[in-house]
Amino acid sequence: MATKAFQKIYTKITQINKATCSLRASGIGNDELATVNGELAQVVKIMGDEVTLQVFGGTEGIPTDAEVIFLGKAPSLKVSDQLAGRFFNSYGDPIDGGPEVEGEEREIGGPSVNPVRRKQPSELIATGIAGIDLNNTLVSGQKIPFFADPDQPYNQVMANVALRAEADKIILGGMGLTNDDYLYFKHVFSNAGVLDRIVSFVNTTENPPVERLLIPDMALTAAEYFAVDKNEKVLVLLTDMTSYADALAIVSNRMDQIPSKDSMPGSLYSDLAKIYEKAVQFPEGGSITIIAVTTLSGGDITHSIPDNTGYITEGQLFLRRDTDIGKVIVDPFRSLSRLKQLVTGKKTREDHPQVMNAAVRLYSDASNAKTKLENGFDLTDYDERTLAFAREYSDKLLAIDVNIDTTTMLDVAWGLFAENFKPSEVNIKQELVDKYWKK
Repeated sequence: MATKAFQKIYTKITQINKATCSLRASGIGNDELATVNGELAQVVKIMGDEVTLQVFGGTEGIPTDAEVIFLGKAPSLKVSDQLAGRFFNSYGDPIDGGPEVEGEEREIGGPSVNPVRRKQPSELIATGIAGIDLNNTLVSGQKIPFFADPDQPYNQVMANVALRAEADKIILGGMGLTNDDYLYFKHVFSNAGVLDRIVSFVNTTENPPVERLLIPDMALTAAEYFAVDKNEKVLVLLTDMTSYADALAIVSNRMDQIPSKDSMPGSLYSDLAKIYEKAVQFPEGGSITIIAVTTLSGGDITHSIPDNTGYITEGQLFLRRDTDIGKVIVDPFRSLSRLKQLVTGKKTREDHPQVMNAAVRLYSDASNAKTKLENGFDLTDYDERTLAFAREYSDKLLAIDVNIDTTTMLDVAWGLFAENFKPSEVNIKQELVDKYWKK
């Protein structure tokens, strides 16, 4: 062993396998970074004086006498207001051609906020997407996933949420993005002139999959800076958590750990919880809200990634293609925001809860009418009207391309009620009907 400017250098590796190498070393910290033969690596296990390093780019071509240099620090990010408007890689290095960020260096992946310091969420996060704001209203400090099939335009939905959401800062964490997706986000943010409030951390399919594991922690370290130090409302968008979980599986597999259900590591629940539990509303006004995409394999919601996610998060938003109108909608039956009652009718207009419930009930009646039709039964006049309502409701309110504020959403819904039904069929309090029914 040699020592050079406070760095420990070793040249005797005792074991090399698919993604890790081991050596004897002392005074090394958990999660510490190192370089192995010039390749970046991280400490993943310490047993006595035997240290195991995960090499991000893989161990191919690394000899047993390779130079291992311990850097004396865990992965960190320099935080300051200079982060805004910039694109970074998994290590927090700029990838947009701009200068290095000056700021305070903070270790990533710290603990989540002490429950005593949390406040019950009560602020509305409006996204402009009616399928979310009307039926599954989001609250600041909430954690919620989008469940979507891989062929659905979930990244476009994420970009739209970033453009429309009423938040001070948006932090995008992209894992396993194609180059086209990365350029799409960059293009949309630049053209909309909102770059100054967006910070992006991107890992593309061209980067080693293992690097994806750093992205959520980088994004959340930036989010904590703006929420805690600056008391800002921060929205964190993570896409795609299935890519993140797949990277976890690659690492545990290479370390010869016994896989759990669906070949995922046994630690999947705690690995995901560590990320989602960073969502918080602070008494001082700052907040971190997390919306994350989880792509489904063949629509399978019982797979261990969405299954574990559902236990941790406060609901889910379910995207599906509506064959009647040919658009992707936020499915009102399979989507759920467990915190919406904290803001609907309180931070939105008084008629919101009743309008939301009535619309979903009528949509459900239309679903029953459709089943009757498919089974060859005759439809009543009411059935016909519910089907007409359902098409309009999907097109004007549930489709992900609808961009209107909550008050307009409620007015549109009242218009659809009046077009297709009598007030008695809609089942809303008379005083609200008198006030809002479209004559």
